[in-house]
Amino acid sequence: MAIQKEFILRYRGSEHVRFEIPSAFCTAGAAEALTGRLLAVDGIYRVQVYRSQKKLVIRYQETVHDFVGLCRLLFRIVSDLEKDVLAAAKPKALQAARQRVGTRFKNLQAFRWFGRKYDDARETLQAAKIVGKGLTQPGKFFKDPEKMVIDFLNDVLVLFLIRLHWDHITKEWIPRPLKYRYEWMAVFYMIYLLMRSRRPR
Repeated sequence: MAIQKEFILRYRGSEHVRFEIPSAFCTAGAAEALTGRLLAVDGIYRVQVYRSQKKLVIRYQETVHDFVGLCRLLFRIVSDLEKDVLAAAKPKALQAARQRVGTRFKNLQAFRWFGRKYDDARETLQAAKIVGKGLTQPGKFFKDPEKMVIDFLNDVLVLFLIRLHWDHITKEWIPRPLKYRYEWMAVFYMIYLLMRSRRPR
């Protein structure tokens, strides 16, 4: 009788009653099942479940059912439907609880910090692979070690600057190039210096 106690009488009039009902009976399937079972009973001619308001409205004929008999009938129907309704609601409640726990875990400051550090380390490793390709050619290194070292340091500097300003480039510089024209001039000049350093002497 636990769930029947959650059916609270809010209004009683002539051939008209209104109950507050639990959330388990406010789902589409449970509301439809409850409405169908009640309408199948003689003497009950209108049943409405307002799911968002958690409200059940029943209109009936007092010549067929008195108020006490109607309540007993309602409680029997709820008892019959309780097992199926709760079984259907349990997986949804469990899934919602898991989603809440997962959201809270993801929002933890420590988790976000480790996530950022992991992304930074991964991007740094990828950049190091790109930059280190030039050092895998020992012939060029021994032929002109000074140029190889300068090229390597230039690549490191360019990748660092791109990584440092990436959010500004994508979110501010590109949408508003005129406003950030001096920043773009610095970028073009840096690219010019980089290409110039690559030219053979």
